[in-house]
Amino acid sequence: MIIMDIKVDNIYAFKDFHINMSYPKKIVNSTIENEFLEERTNFRYKKVNIIMGTNATGKTTMGKLLMLFTNYLNDGGYKRFTNRIADVKKAAKLQIDFVTNENLLYRFEMNVGPKTQKSYTEEDVDIKIYYTPIETRDSYETCASRLDMYECEETTYEKVNTNGWKFSYPIDSSGDKVYSTIEENSKYIYILQQILKTLDSSVEEVVKVSEVENTYVIKWKNCSAIIKDGKIANGEVMSSGTKAGLEISYIITSLLCDMHDLYYCDELFSYVNSDIEKACLSIIIEKLSGRKQLFFTTHNSDILDMQLPKHSFTFLKKDVNNEDDSIKCIAASQYLKRSTDSLKHAVENDLFCTAPELHRLFEIADL
Repeated sequence: MIIMDIKVDNIYAFKDFHINMSYPKKIVNSTIENEFLEERTNFRYKKVNIIMGTNATGKTTMGKLLMLFTNYLNDGGYKRFTNRIADVKKAAKLQIDFVTNENLLYRFEMNVGPKTQKSYTEEDVDIKIYYTPIETRDSYETCASRLDMYECEETTYEKVNTNGWKFSYPIDSSGDKVYSTIEENSKYIYILQQILKTLDSSVEEVVKVSEVENTYVIKWKNCSAIIKDGKIANGEVMSSGTKAGLEISYIITSLLCDMHDLYYCDELFSYVNSDIEKACLSIIIEKLSGRKQLFFTTHNSDILDMQLPKHSFTFLKKDVNNEDDSIKCIAASQYLKRSTDSLKHAVENDLFCTAPELHRLFEIADL
C-alpha cells in the first residue's frame, strides 16, 4: 500500500494538517529506483519518506494516525478515530489517498460532526471510500482531481485489498515490549545474527530452539538471552541498541520475504550508532521493491549526508502561536531546487526554521 496524501483536522494535535507524497518530475540518476507505479510512469510517489523535526512535532503521532487508518481497513471500527478527536465541540476530518496492488487510486474520507451526546454514535461519523482507475498516462494529480469532482466509484473497507503494514516504535523502557519475529525462516536467523553481531561484537551466535515454537537463543561467551514469541527473557544482558536489532532484523527480513507493503519506523535507531543506522537504512531502501513505501523518523542529522533525493525529506514544525495550523509540514524540495543545493547546510543554517528553541535552557545556566 502506498500513501499518497494525508489531510487531517482536529485529530490528535493536527489542525488543518496536510502532507503529500507525490513529486512533480522524474529525478535523473536517482539513488532510489522506480519511484513510480509500474506501467504508470507518470504516477510518481515518494517511496522513501524521511521525517525529521525537533521533539513533539508530530512524527510519532503521524504514524499512530496512519495506524488508525490501516486498522480501520481490517475491521471498519470507527471509535478508534473518535477517541482521538482533540476538541469534541468542533468537527473533525481525515482524508487519505492511497494505492494498493491494483491500478486504482483510493480516497478514504471521514467527517465527524461536533459531539452532541455523551458519546459519539455511528450516525455522527460519516466514512466513505472512493476510487478511480489509474490510466496509463495518469499522474497522481490527474486522478486526485477526478476524486475531487467525485468522478469515481464508491466501495467499502472490506473490498480494499492490501498486503499489510508494519509500524515500529522505540523500545518500551518498562521492558514489556514484544518484538516482531519470524518463525521457521533461515533468512531471519542469518540476518538477526549478522545485525546483532554488528551491534554487539561479543555476540557469538543466534540459534533457533527446535523443541519450542518461535523461540531463539542469543549466546555470549558467559551468558545467553532467550526470545520467545517476541518477549525477551533475561533481557538485562542486552543493551538497548542490541534489543533494537531485533526489530531491525524483522523489518529487513520481512522486506526480503515480501510480507508488508507499508513501513513506518519511528526512531528505530535511537540507541544505535549513526554509521550502523545509515548502513541499515541503505539496505532497507534497497529492498523496497515493487509497491512498497517507507516512513522513517529520525533525529540523526547524519542521514542528511546520504545521497537521497531532496523530495525524500520532510520536516515537521510546531507553531504554538498558530491555533489553526499548529503543526506545519515543510518539504525540503520546495526550498532546494538545484541539484547542487546542500540539504545538510540548509538544516545547519536553519533554512526551514525547525531548530529547537534553546533560550530557556541557557536561562537555566544563568541561575
